[in-house]
Order: sequence, then C-alpha cells, then structure tokens
Amino acid sequence: MLSILGQRPSSFCDGHSRRHFLRIGGLALGGMSLPQILKAEEASSAPSGKKLPHKAVIMIYLSGGPSHQDMYDLKMDAPLEIRGSFKPIHTNVPGIEICEHMPRLAQMMDKFAIIRSLYGSPDQHASDTCLSGFPIGAKGRQDNRPSLGSAVSRLHGAVDRAVPPFVGLTTKTGHAPYSNPGLPGFLGSAYAPFQPESEGMANMRLNNITLDRLRDRKALLTSFDEFRRYTEASTHMQGMDSNTKKAFDVLTSSKLVEALDLEKEDAALRDRYGRGASTPAFGEDAGPHWMDQFLMARRLVEAGVRCVTLSFGSWDRHGGNFERLPEQLAKFDQGITALVEDLHLRGLDQDVSVVAWGEFGRTPRINPGGGRDHWPQASCALLAGGGMKMGQVIGSTNRLGEVPQDRPIHYQEVFATLYHLLGIDVRTATIPDNSGRPQYLLDHQSVVKELV
Repeated sequence: MLSILGQRPSSFCDGHSRRHFLRIGGLALGGMSLPQILKAEEASSAPSGKKLPHKAVIMIYLSGGPSHQDMYDLKMDAPLEIRGSFKPIHTNVPGIEICEHMPRLAQMMDKFAIIRSLYGSPDQHASDTCLSGFPIGAKGRQDNRPSLGSAVSRLHGAVDRAVPPFVGLTTKTGHAPYSNPGLPGFLGSAYAPFQPESEGMANMRLNNITLDRLRDRKALLTSFDEFRRYTEASTHMQGMDSNTKKAFDVLTSSKLVEALDLEKEDAALRDRYGRGASTPAFGEDAGPHWMDQFLMARRLVEAGVRCVTLSFGSWDRHGGNFERLPEQLAKFDQGITALVEDLHLRGLDQDVSVVAWGEFGRTPRINPGGGRDHWPQASCALLAGGGMKMGQVIGSTNRLGEVPQDRPIHYQEVFATLYHLLGIDVRTATIPDNSGRPQYLLDHQSVVKELV
C-alpha cells in the first residue's frame, strides 16, 4: 500500500516510530507485491519520431499453441480434413497469403516476417520455451535457465533506475505454466520481471487521498521530493539489499505508473488498439483478449523497459477450432497491427523488436470434435520491428503441414536473433550460474540470417 496523509509530520525519525507522510507496502519485484503508487508527475514518453536510447523487445505468448495451418500456412491443396474451412487472402507483399480472418495484417505484411518452419519445443503447455528458449526440464521451469528478459536485465541493467528493465504483464491462470512471465532461473529474484497486479491494475488505485489533497498538486510534488531526499540521506535506506533499493527507486518515481496509465493516450489510438478485458479468453484457463496490453507494452518500452512480456488468447483448440478462431484471430489481428503501426509512426521500429508465438503447432488432421490437437513437430512465429528485414516468409512445411521442409528454424535461433538485436552476441556472452560457472545463453547460437 502507498498512502499520502493530509498533514505532514513535524519531522522525520530515523527510528520510524512516527508515521511518515508515505506509508509503503510491497512491490512486485523479484517476488514482492507491487505497491499502490500515486500518479504524481506528468508522463514523459518519447516524442513521435524520436529514437530510443536503448533497444527493447516485446514478447507475445499465444497461450495454448496456435494452429500454424489456420494462420500463416494454409494448405489449400491438402484434403478437407487437413485444410479446414478457412480461406487464404492476398497480402500487400506479392506471393504471401495468410488467413482471411487477419485482413489488417494482410495489408501490413510488408512490416512483418513469418517463420513457417519453427521447431524445437516439446509437448508442454507452458510459456517457458517462448520466453527463454528452454522448456521445462530436469532442473525445473525453463530448466532453471533465465528468460530473455532476465538475461538482458543482468547483462544490460536498467535504462533508468526508476524503471525496471523487465516487466511481465502476463495475467494469472489456474494452469501456472501458462502465466509464467519469464522466470529468472539461476539468476535469482533480483532479475525476475516486475509484475503489476493484473486485475485491472487494481494495485494502482489511490488510497486515503482526499480530492482537496489531489488538487494541491504543488504540495503533492513537494511531498515526493522530500521523501526522495529522505531516502537518499537515510542510513537505513542505504543498508537495504538490492531488491529493496530497486523497490524504493520505483516507489519514489511515478514514471512506471505513468507508463501504465493508458488514459493518457488519445481515445482514437486506444480504439485502434482495441480495449478488451483482463478476463480469460472464452472463459477458459489461458490468456485474455486484452488488446490494451499491446499499447501498454509500447508505453513501457518508451519509458525505459528493455523487455515486456504478455500473453494473449486461448489457442488450445481441441474442439470448436473453426468456430472460436475467427473471433480470436480478429482480436489478435487488431492488436498486433496497431502495435506495429504505432511503432513505425513513432519512429521506434528500428529499436523495438516484436515476436508473437506459442509453445507448439496443431495437428494437421482435424479431430472428430472439429479441433486440432498438440503438434510439437512444427510451429510458426510472427516477427516485426527491431530493424529486421520484413515482408518475407522464412521456411516452409511439407504438403500437409506436418514437419519443416525448407529452412527448419529452432526456437533458440529466434532467441539468438533477438539477443543480437539487443546488442548481445550469444556466441560470446555468458552469465555465471549459482556455482559461479559461466553459462552461455543458448545452445543453438545461430541467428536467423534472413532477418538481420
């Protein structure tokens, strides 16, 4: 909790026996809960067309495993029980066709790249591979390896000490492996993602604040300035561990809160992204159709975050595949194209990489329930930004969409490419594990040469 009282105390006390004008609760950093931080200063987002001082990546996890042959790899020459009922449409890149239910993406295909020959993830319903490159293994989640966001936090640190370098927007699910926002693995909680509570950002509510107090903006800002000076001078604060210091850095700045405040955006832009809700898609135990998070991710990277993760939709379509996907594809189509269009309009397309993918593909053959089952043999990925070469399809699957045929690409090769775009060479970069032994970030260290 964070509370601002109506009257200031007469003085500060080193023993903390009297109330401070700020009462601070926990913060979701490395496992702690996030405080209810007051919005006290105006946002300072990067102006349109201004280059970011850092590179960033937005990782979109399509929870449950999307069907590659119903999105980017339609097999119209295959039998009906393979190809399904969806039709392909032309895109603005000659020769590339995608599903009819993503018309916005079709008109912006020159700003995207598709990988049709992805492989390397086991039959696991978890975000682990999509956020770290490593599935659940003998050593636990992500095989105890750091996610990309955690590794980047360790290697590059924070852009701004008041803004966490890694933010996870993934909402909580009953099936915990769906809601992994990117675990720190052997790096420990100091490099875990900063997680705002997901239920409508309820943790950002203002508590014990009167309207008169809110209107007295000058006094409010003075309060924050005094508290900042106190934390800098206090020997108690100086003796805190690194996690607590990070928590106070965030608590004494409104930059993160402002980045999460979508009300500061123009209503027309918010409508372009779509609104959605934090509730699970279709009422199932998976990600939400919360297009607001695409916009939130853009605001966060502008504020100084290096990696943002989020989950979107419920793609585990064992039944009703062709009834549910049209709605879900339309929402994804709106959110992802709004994000990439916005990055281009703001001049951020060279600095911010975007990847959207799931943990595996779906069976080529449609089952008796009108769905597709798990199929780790082949999957797909959608990429944009980061200065990558766009307007192309990389790789292919065979006639029935069963296995990669041309240019098989491992999940970790995509990670190697993302690290490269962030200024990290996975062939040389290492991070010490718990025993102090240097560990390479990936086993597969080749970048996708078609993209860079």
